[in-house]
Amino acid sequence: MDFPVTLDSQLTASLHRQLYDEIRRCILSGRLAPGQRVPSSRSLAESLGISRATVTMSYECLLSEGYLQAATGAGTYVCRQLPDELLRAKNPATKDKTTNRSVVKTAHYKRLSKYGAHLRDKEWLGFGGPEPEIQFSFGRPAMDEFPMREWQRLYNLRFKKALFNELDCPSKSQGYAPLRKAIASYLARARAVQCDPDQIIIVNGSQQAIDLVSRVILDRGDNVGIEEPGYIGARKAFEVQGAQLIPLPVDNSGLTVDKLNSIPNLKLVYVTPSHQFPTGVVLSLPRRLELLNWAEKTSTFIVEDDYDSEYRYKGRPIPALAGLEHHESVLYIGTFSKVLFPALRLGYLVVPVSLIEVFARAKWLADRHSPLIEQQVLTDFINEGHLDRHIRRMRSFYEQKRKLVVAALQKSFDGRIEILGDNAGINVLIRLQTDVSDEDLVALARTRGVGIVSTRAFYSGAGQTGEFLLNYGGISDAAIEAGILRLQDCVDSR
Repeated sequence: MDFPVTLDSQLTASLHRQLYDEIRRCILSGRLAPGQRVPSSRSLAESLGISRATVTMSYECLLSEGYLQAATGAGTYVCRQLPDELLRAKNPATKDKTTNRSVVKTAHYKRLSKYGAHLRDKEWLGFGGPEPEIQFSFGRPAMDEFPMREWQRLYNLRFKKALFNELDCPSKSQGYAPLRKAIASYLARARAVQCDPDQIIIVNGSQQAIDLVSRVILDRGDNVGIEEPGYIGARKAFEVQGAQLIPLPVDNSGLTVDKLNSIPNLKLVYVTPSHQFPTGVVLSLPRRLELLNWAEKTSTFIVEDDYDSEYRYKGRPIPALAGLEHHESVLYIGTFSKVLFPALRLGYLVVPVSLIEVFARAKWLADRHSPLIEQQVLTDFINEGHLDRHIRRMRSFYEQKRKLVVAALQKSFDGRIEILGDNAGINVLIRLQTDVSDEDLVALARTRGVGIVSTRAFYSGAGQTGEFLLNYGGISDAAIEAGILRLQDCVDSR
């Protein structure tokens, strides 16, 4: 063999692994050329003073990975096309690159389904560019307040006693049974929702729950009532399913239920009654009862998104819609993104008893199941009382933060601002008296390192000008005050 091979019996790596590495290195460096014959296992073993079995093991690895190839009766050769070259991305031809991509793109678009075409044609979400220093645009919780030490302890305990069969897919796509039981218990004491654990489907956040509902319930052309203004993630999910969206006005008491009587053939109504998004109002108890009675009479589904109901700072808690009705018209959605942290990607969907099996199958088709270890840790977190303690502490924490936001806004925009919504949640809706357009103010604030979002995107029509949503949950007190001062400068500078 015309290249040196150095083997060291004192190294921790086995001799056959050392030999494999040496030959592979020679092939990749070009010292062994494609198509070049290599010594037989017998002759190489004799020259290196090692056993033939060691050489054979190395050759077998190289053969199986495509570095060598054997020809019966003719010996062993270096492959002419190596696996590393097959995996290496080729540089595309530069000639007419832009034109070719445009042609291919158009051809691909023509082959899309109606679902895909809708995703292509409609305006989409996204803020673009680097994230501002002070970000009021996103509804993040205060993640630095999360009890990470307790979570890490529970995580480590679960890994220590994890069984190998738990690395497989669970038998049911609905989710980890003890977690569903723990959630059922939590909903009964916190939201007055009485449900069997079998009615709960564990999902990867509330958006997947909305998507599953749209796929299972809606056909193309079905009418869907949605709050105006309303959550854009729900609107997009229903739109791409082919639904016809019917905007339902929201006032200071929430959804105007009396408007429903004039709208025929609604398949479902999507509501955020505990803290309407984005206005922040709470659907009053009389209207809740009116909505449930209407749904029963018309056989219409209600999708209740209870996304941050845990954070209410005044008055008595109002039971969830799903806690008030007994006619199986409500599909209830909850999430741990706002309560714990967004990256957990665990939420839940409570469905009527008659729909358990069909939603379980829909979840199975979507992704089989949500992450199991995280479900187990969350189960322990709930059962040991950490969730309730965390919510109680964060309710007080966010209440003080909201007071800070309101005080800072009133001080900076004295007489030029209206603060809307109830004392709940981790965001506040404001209306500013300014001649600056929404688009210009958002852009100008961004140049000052402040991210704000206009509510215009949450309306199906023209929307309300000068109306902005400020999410404050994950922002420090100092950053809140600084951000509001910068926003004031933006308004006053024009």
